[in-house]
Amino acid sequence: MESPTNYKNKTEKTGENCLVHPVSLKGLIIPGNIFLAPMAGFTNVSFRSICLEKGAFFTFTEMVSIEACARKSEKTLHFLDRPVFKWNNLETIVGVQIFGAEPCRISPGLREIARYAPSLIDLNCGCSIPKILKTGSGAALLKNPRKIGEMLSAITAETDVPVTLKIRSGWDADHLNYLETGFIAEESGASLITIHPRTRSALFSGQAEWNHIKELKQKLKIPVIGSGDLFTPEDVYRMLATTGCDGVMIARGAIGNPFIFSQTVKLLSKGSYEKTIPLTMKLECAINHLERDIAIKGEERACIEMRKHFCAYTKGLPGSAFLRKSIVKARTKRDYKSMVDDYLMGD
Repeated sequence: MESPTNYKNKTEKTGENCLVHPVSLKGLIIPGNIFLAPMAGFTNVSFRSICLEKGAFFTFTEMVSIEACARKSEKTLHFLDRPVFKWNNLETIVGVQIFGAEPCRISPGLREIARYAPSLIDLNCGCSIPKILKTGSGAALLKNPRKIGEMLSAITAETDVPVTLKIRSGWDADHLNYLETGFIAEESGASLITIHPRTRSALFSGQAEWNHIKELKQKLKIPVIGSGDLFTPEDVYRMLATTGCDGVMIARGAIGNPFIFSQTVKLLSKGSYEKTIPLTMKLECAINHLERDIAIKGEERACIEMRKHFCAYTKGLPGSAFLRKSIVKARTKRDYKSMVDDYLMGD
């Protein structure tokens, strides 16, 4: 496999397209093919805005229940709110990811979602959380690809925006049906499909089977987005170069490290990037993230929920173990800033 630098030199000489490129769907052009994945408890407005500033081309809301939307649940619909701040003006387009198992609930649910002007609707058929599975939703739908087709057909009948699908390779190693599911999705009106090439049973263990991405891309006409084991810009390069997929969706690799987006874009377009993020830049980003959360949720709630993010931002920093131990006591912005100042003074 070619190195990113060699690839960059070759594309400059031959005029070939760069690995970074727009993704065209029905009525929607996404300016680039490096996405932030929807993640429950993480991809709220403030985190999405930071990832966009750092180079992500497209983001999704947290996953919402189509059933809860149909019931007009304020708690659920709140995830779709996009309050206007000067720092989130880059989110001009956004995807809404839904889960559900009953096609009959699609219509009333989408009527409520439409109020939030989504740019696309993504059906999740990959989530493996037990409380989602027991409703027959998420990865449970992989047991019945025809049901996925029914869900997609019901969605496309109710909306003019592109409809996309997120899947895993199958329920378990004995039931790898990603190709069957992909064909059904294409026939049912899906404009794009994302695959995390692990089975539901595998969860996040072992190594993602990127060859499943390659095979799906070779077989389908619609764009295929790859996900799974993307923790460095080099990982993204390898996935794009070896599978031929149309783009990538970065999930766990972005938590505490939104810089992965700008680094990846530089690697893919320039052939190299600065691998070291200055310590102060990481900590400033974490505090900025907290301040944005406070603007949305209020100080007490934001400071509590920020703990998981702050642990991720500081992971791997020299001598930062005591900093993460102090996070469990942080209840105000001042607490966080004092911890950071003390850490920097002791550096």
